Amino acid sequence: MNFRRLRTALALGGATMFLHAAAANALPKLGEPGANASMEDADGRRTTVSAFRGKPILIVYEDKDSATVNQAMKDDLAKLAKGDRYKDAVALLPLADVSSYDFWPVKGFVKDAIREESRKVGATIYCDWDGSFRSAFDIRVGSSSIVLIGRSGAVRFATEGALSAAQREELIALLKEEVEG
Repeated sequence: MNFRRLRTALALGGATMFLHAAAANALPKLGEPGANASMEDADGRRTTVSAFRGKPILIVYEDKDSATVNQAMKDDLAKLAKGDRYKDAVALLPLADVSSYDFWPVKGFVKDAIREESRKVGATIYCDWDGSFRSAFDIRVGSSSIVLIGRSGAVRFATEGALSAAQREELIALLKEEVEG
């Protein structure tokens, strides 16, 4: 390998390390207050994260391409929610990053699809039409991101990408701690 290629490889490796470090800095830090971002449902009703304060708030933020990344976590949550104790005690905020569909006539089709999916899952799926929710929580575009805000309003859990079995167990344990005291 000549020195020019070696220098280029080192520079690219450094850039890659920088990108990984930048990605690690995304999402809110544990212990920090959760942002008070706003969102709207498929019918245009707006709400904010603070409207759910006092309960643990579980944010599941995804776009159409990352919606299946954390299916195992969603299955775990469905098991936990079978009893009314958790279903009523936890504010589940599934959010769809639909910012790339915020134009006519596509926006109407997306709203219809969100309404249908909300009916299927039995929960309101909120929409982030302009990316402001994503920005408020430092969520990267195209990632599946999970954030748990405790009853105190502080971030207890924040990660992106597919959760490992250990991370899913940690999240469930934190939810149980928040609900059961």
